[in-house]
Amino acid sequence: MTSAAKVPYDEFGLFHENIAEYHLQVSTQPQVARVATTLEGGRHVSALRWGSAAPRIVFVHGSAQNAHTWDTVCLALGESVLAIDLPGHGHSSWRDDGDYTPRALAFDIATIIEQLAPRAGVVCGMSLGGLTTLALAYQRPDLVSRLMMVDITPGVTPEKSKSITDFVNGPQSFANFDDLLARTIEHNPTRSTTSLRRGILHNARQLDDLSWAWRYDRRSHPRREPGASVAAGMWEMIERLHCPITLVRGGTSPVVDDADVAELQRRRPDAVVHVVDGAGHSVQGDRPLELAALLRQELASSRT
Repeated sequence: MTSAAKVPYDEFGLFHENIAEYHLQVSTQPQVARVATTLEGGRHVSALRWGSAAPRIVFVHGSAQNAHTWDTVCLALGESVLAIDLPGHGHSSWRDDGDYTPRALAFDIATIIEQLAPRAGVVCGMSLGGLTTLALAYQRPDLVSRLMMVDITPGVTPEKSKSITDFVNGPQSFANFDDLLARTIEHNPTRSTTSLRRGILHNARQLDDLSWAWRYDRRSHPRREPGASVAAGMWEMIERLHCPITLVRGGTSPVVDDADVAELQRRRPDAVVHVVDGAGHSVQGDRPLELAALLRQELASSRT
C-alpha cells in the first residue's frame, strides 16, 4: 500500500476477504446497513444491521474495537443480527464526559437495542462489551434473554489485560498506513496480514494530511481513580441476574483465568463455560467459526 496516497475505503466492500479467508459458503452479497439511534442530548449510537428480519443476536465489541470485529462471525451465521458501535468507537458519538465504564455504556446502548432488537435471543459481548452487556442485563433485564460473555469476567485486572492495553494505549496517530499496519502485526502475530489490514481500515481513519488516527476515543473517565477496575461490583450483578449466562474463554488468553471461572460458577452454578482452543482474547478474530458454532447452540437453546 502506498504510504503517501489517499486510500479508498468502502466499509461494505471488504466482505469478500472474510468469505475467502474462511472459505465460507456465501453466494450473495450480504444485506448489511448502517443504522443509528439518537440519544438525549443529541449523541447517536451507530450499528450494523445484518439481514431484514428482526435481529436474533446483538453483538457488542470490546474496547478500541468496532462493530466490524464481528463480520466473519455474522457471515458464518447467516442470521439477522445487530452489531453495535459502542459510544466513543466506530461511527458512534464520543461521550463529552469521557465515561466509558460498563454502566454508562449499558445505559446508552439500551436505547438502540430497545428500538431495533428488543426480542433478540442472545446478547453477546466481548471484553468491555461483555461487561457492558452484563450491566445491561442487570439494568434492563427485559432486553437480555440470554447473555454470552466472550473472554471477560468481573475478575479482570490491569495486570491480566496488560498486553492488550499496551497496544491500545500506544500511539494515537501514524504518519502512514504501513507504520500503523506494522505495529498492529507486532501485537497480533497469530492473525493474517489481510485480516489485520481489513481491521485497520474499519478501525482507523485517514486524515487530510494523509496520516492515520484511530477512530476510538482514548480519553478515560476523569472521576475514575487510575488503575481502578472497570468491573468493580459486577460479581454481585451476576448473582442477581435471572437470564442464562455463557462464558466463552480464549484458550491462550490471560484475561480470564481458572480462578475467574471458579468464581463465576460459585456465584452462578448454572453458568456454561466453553474454552476455544487456539483463541486469544479476541475469540471472534482468532476463531470466528468456532464462536459462530457456539452462538448457534445458544440460539437453539433460546427456542426451548
